[in-house]
Amino acid sequence: MPKTDPFTVRLDPRIEARIAQIARETKRSKGAVLEELADEAERARRFPGIAFRGSNWSRRAWVLGTSLDVWEIVQAFKEYDENGEKMLAETALAPRQLRIALAYYREFAKEIDEAIAANRLSTGEIEAEYPFLEVVTRAD
Repeated sequence: MPKTDPFTVRLDPRIEARIAQIARETKRSKGAVLEELADEAERARRFPGIAFRGSNWSRRAWVLGTSLDVWEIVQAFKEYDENGEKMLAETALAPRQLRIALAYYREFAKEIDEAIAANRLSTGEIEAEYPFLEVVTRAD
C-alpha cells in the first residue's frame, strides 16, 4: 500500500525516548515503530476486547479474557462448521468474545487466514522449514 505524504508529530520526550529504544532494539526506524503502535492502538480501539501480544517481529491479535489468539478462535469456529451456538455451548468462550473475534476476522481475514495456514504445516513441511529440529512421534 502506498504511503501518505509525511507529516510532523511532536511527542512527549518520554514517549519519544521509548519509541527510540524500541527502534534501536528492533533495528527499525522510529517512524516504522510509531506506525505499528498507531495501527495496533487504532485496531484495539475499533475492536474493544482485542489486544496484541508477541515479540516485535510476530505481533498477533488475541481476545481479552481468553488465552486465545483471534486466529485460534476463527480456526475453531470453522472446525465447528461455523456453528457459533454449538461452539459456545461446548467451550468456555463467551458470546461477546466470539463476536469480537469474528468481527476482527471480517476486517483482517488475510492476516488471520495466514496464521491459520501457518499452524497447519505438515510434519514434512516443518522438517523442511526447520531442518535442525528433531521431530518426535508417539505411538498411541
